[in-house]
Amino acid sequence: MRADLKLIHGWVPEGARVLDLGCGDGTLLDALSRDKQVKGYGLEIDPDGLTACVARGVNVIEQNLDEGLANFDDNAYDLVIMTQALQALRRPDLMLDEMLRVAGECIITFPNFAYWRHRLYLGFKGYMPVSKSLPHAWYDTPNIHLSTFNDFERLCRDKGLTITDQAVGNGEHEAHWSSRLWPNLFGETAIFRVSRAGDA
Repeated sequence: MRADLKLIHGWVPEGARVLDLGCGDGTLLDALSRDKQVKGYGLEIDPDGLTACVARGVNVIEQNLDEGLANFDDNAYDLVIMTQALQALRRPDLMLDEMLRVAGECIITFPNFAYWRHRLYLGFKGYMPVSKSLPHAWYDTPNIHLSTFNDFERLCRDKGLTITDQAVGNGEHEAHWSSRLWPNLFGETAIFRVSRAGDA
């Protein structure tokens, strides 16, 4: 399991009801179900991811996240998780609202566009950066809303949300001392735990 998923695994309470958006092959939900008796569903649109989830015995629904979460009731889950998918959505801000309607708390990870290597790549080469966290060329990338740690923190402030925890990672999604000191500069991957203000 990726290091960022291991960290999220540690943040999820025993027996929680979890909705995993863009769950991929179901690795995280499978581990949470086995280790922490978590109950929940994954949402995925990629056929290979859906097949892998079914093979693992993970409950999965085929759903396009850009269509929202209207099929889920308010407070239907304890926690909503979305790893490495926020930047691929048409309206990440609206999805954040939806996540915190469906659950009082959410965990989100995304690539940090302000990472120092990305800055140097763009500054010196004059091309959109390509890296482990941003592996696509500008013309075929699924990422349409690149952002930074600072951008996301501002969005949460503007919405009156509470960031209850955060972590950063390098290209391998692992924490490093430099990224903890200056996350917007040295953190390649952002990991945020966010709650509605009254639920913090």
